[in-house]
Amino acid sequence: MKLATLVLLTGIFTTSTYAAVEVIDDAGRVVRLEQPARRIVSLSPHATELLYAAGAGEYVVAVSEYSNWPSAARKLPRVGSGAGLNVEAIVAQKPDLVVAWLSGNAKAQLQQLERFGVPVFYSEPRDIDGIAENLLALGRLAGSETVAESAALAFRGGVQALRKRYAGRRPVSAFYQIWSQPLMTINGQHLISHWLRLCGAQNIFTDLPDLAPAIDPEAVLKADPEMLLAGRHPGKREDWTARWRKWKGLRAVQSGYLFTVPAEILERQTPRALQAAQELCKHVDVVRQGAASAVVPP
Repeated sequence: MKLATLVLLTGIFTTSTYAAVEVIDDAGRVVRLEQPARRIVSLSPHATELLYAAGAGEYVVAVSEYSNWPSAARKLPRVGSGAGLNVEAIVAQKPDLVVAWLSGNAKAQLQQLERFGVPVFYSEPRDIDGIAENLLALGRLAGSETVAESAALAFRGGVQALRKRYAGRRPVSAFYQIWSQPLMTINGQHLISHWLRLCGAQNIFTDLPDLAPAIDPEAVLKADPEMLLAGRHPGKREDWTARWRKWKGLRAVQSGYLFTVPAEILERQTPRALQAAQELCKHVDVVRQGAASAVVPP
């Protein structure tokens, strides 16, 4: 079925007595709905989690690949991935709101959706509090403000407690590996760097211009961080430490300070990242206190 015909047949909007809602998304655009959204399509795993956390889960009708949390999201139709979107399948869901990933979805396809009258909210929390702001915005768009406000308050409270616990402690230099081949890390603007700073750790590649740059292992050797970190993935058993243990001169290797954190949780811009951050902070404190290493398996 041709996409234009499909739009005409399905109809995107319905009338209602609900009051209009309006928010600013992470692209700085005004997103206005004539009524709270009741058929929402999520185009990234983090957006799916945010919607459920904001109390809008019952209105989510389709999601992207790898939307695996909460478990209810696994049962929903898949309409795209980082490789591309199925625009026709999205429109067939008759959405009154699409929550897109600003840096992860194809811009041309999102613009195509907007040309057909589908409202799009661009989500891209760039710092820790951006997660709470997204919860509030999505809750407003879905009419679930009470749940969203409670979730945002709990998240902010947890962040503040963690910040207070580790404030004023000795900074620890750290390297965070997000990929092994090619070797990739993060710069200071990446959300993971914000979590590192909250724990009192300093990313040795803060000043690099790219968000997730490829680097030479020699650069890590030159910076000589006190600890090495990598994300662990369920079901994957790659020994990421093997390449680093060859560098006997690294302080982190000499001390045994090579740790993993749950990558999927820490790297997603959702309230669950706080759980992973608590684990991260404990690792940083082990190094700070010079305690015996407790290397987490790959």
